[in-house]
Amino acid sequence: MKTLVIGATTNKERYAYKAIHNLVGKSHQVVAIGASKGMALDITIETEKIPFKGIDTVTLYINPKVQREYYDYVISLQPRRVIFNPGTENPEFYTLLEENNIQYEVACTLVLLATNQY
Repeated sequence: MKTLVIGATTNKERYAYKAIHNLVGKSHQVVAIGASKGMALDITIETEKIPFKGIDTVTLYINPKVQREYYDYVISLQPRRVIFNPGTENPEFYTLLEENNIQYEVACTLVLLATNQY
């Protein structure tokens, strides 16, 4: 299963970085998009909306206002689900995802991984 982390960062104190670390630690394939290019572990953080193939899960670490520029992009990837981490809740996006038959969860990626519910 491949996960796309949107809002990725090289800052080890940020939850997006911790999510990448834990996903890799549990042998998940990870791709990442962030505001700045860089590396999180051995994962390249891209700054462009690359048309990744085979995305199962998109996990969001960007606020609802910033999410607007990602609506069409995320839908175009046709992931199985989108995870809205704490602080990213966005009813407007939930509706768009439902209209496109994409599941969403309001949850914490770190908790899901820690409790084997990912």
